Amino acid sequence: MMHVGSLIREQDQVLARGIAEEMGMPLGAARFIEVPFAAATFEYFGGLIPQIHGETLPMDIPGAPPEYLTYTLRQPIGVCGLITPWNFPLLLPSWKIAAALAAGCTVILKPAPESPLTALRLAEILQEAGIPPGIVTVLPGNDMVGAALVRHPSVAKISFTGDTSTGQAILEGAAPGLKRVSLELGGKSPVVVCQDFNVDQAVSQCLFGIFFNAGQVCQATSRIYVHESLYEPFLDQFVERTRQLRVGMATDPAIDVGPVVLADRLAMMDAVVQESIQAGARVLVGGHSLPGPGYWYEPTVVADADRQMTVMQQELFGPIAAVQPFATEHDVLTEMNASRYGLAASVLTHDVRRALRMARDIEAGTVWVNTVQVLSPTAPFGGVKASGMGKELGMEGLQEYLTTKTVIVDLNEDPMTYY
Repeated sequence: MMHVGSLIREQDQVLARGIAEEMGMPLGAARFIEVPFAAATFEYFGGLIPQIHGETLPMDIPGAPPEYLTYTLRQPIGVCGLITPWNFPLLLPSWKIAAALAAGCTVILKPAPESPLTALRLAEILQEAGIPPGIVTVLPGNDMVGAALVRHPSVAKISFTGDTSTGQAILEGAAPGLKRVSLELGGKSPVVVCQDFNVDQAVSQCLFGIFFNAGQVCQATSRIYVHESLYEPFLDQFVERTRQLRVGMATDPAIDVGPVVLADRLAMMDAVVQESIQAGARVLVGGHSLPGPGYWYEPTVVADADRQMTVMQQELFGPIAAVQPFATEHDVLTEMNASRYGLAASVLTHDVRRALRMARDIEAGTVWVNTVQVLSPTAPFGGVKASGMGKELGMEGLQEYLTTKTVIVDLNEDPMTYY
C-alpha cells in the first residue's frame, strides 16, 4: 500500500496529463490536487491496517455460570464491486480500492466509460507495487456492466459514487441479495457569507468552490448566500473575477476552467439559465456554451435566484453559481436546508459561536468553516438525505468494508444445563 503511494507520486506528471487529456481537469489541478490526494489515500489506509482489530467483551448471563470468553473479530466483507464516476478518474477509485484492500477484500472496479484509461493505469501501478494478481480487477464498460455487478451473487458489497437516480437503482438491484451498499451521491452544496467576513476572501473561496474542475464536483458550492449588507460588493467582485477566469484546453497550464465532459449538459445548462431569467433572476456573467471543438460552458453567475428555481435545486454539474441575499441566520439556515441534498456546506464567518451553531444545524455530511472543498484521507466524507449513505475515507470509510463476528466461548467446567 505504501509502495502504491510512492509510485503514484513518482508518476505525477504522467498521471496528471492523462487525467487532463481524458476528462478535462486542468493540468495543475490534476497534478497538485488529485494525484497527491490519491497517493496519500493509499498511504493512509496502509497505515490503518494494524488498527483493524476486534474487542474482548464482558459477558454476564443471569442464572448461568460466570466463565465465558466473548470477543469480536473484524473480517473482510468479501468481494466488492466499486463503481466510480468520470470527474476524478484517479482519486475516487483510489478512495474505494485503498479502503477495500486495507480491509482485506478483493475488488472489481468499474470505472466510468468516459474515463477508463486512468483506472487501468492505476491497476498497472498496483501490479508494480506488488498487489497479487486477481486482488484488483478493472472492468471497463457501460451501465450494463455495473448492473451485472450489483446483481451478481458473489459480490458482497457495492460502493458507488455518482448521481442520485443511479444510486436509487443500485439500491433496488442490491435489495434481493441484501448486499451491503454505500452511496456517495449528488449535491447542491451551499456556502454562506456572513456579515463579518472579508469580501475579498469570500470571493476567492466561492470562486474555487464552484469553478474548480468546471463545477464538475459533487460537493461544489453552487448555492451562494451572502448577507444583505455585503451582497452588492460581493457580486461586483465575484462577477469581475469570474470574467477573468481563463477557459481552455485542460493541458494548457495557463487555464483556470476546462471543458464540460458530457455534451448533453450544455443544452441542459442553457435551459436552466434561461428559465432563471424568465423567473426574475439576473445573469451577470456567462450563461452560454462556447463554440469550438469540445464542450465548453462559460463560468456563469446567476444573481437574485430564489429557492424554487431549478438553478437552486438541481445539481447542474457545471460552472454555474447561483447567488442569493439573506437577512438573518434563521433565514439562511432555512434556505440552506431547503434542498433534497445534504452532501456538504460552508460557513464563512469569524464569529465562533455562529460558526458552531450553524455547523450543528446545517443538514450536511461535511461542514467547512472559513474554507471550501477541503478533504483529507483521515476525515470521513459522505452525505445525508439524497446525497447518499455510508462514508468514504477515515476509519469509518474502512469499516464500510469490514464485518463484525462475535465469538462466545463457554469456559465453565460444568456447562449450563438447559433441559
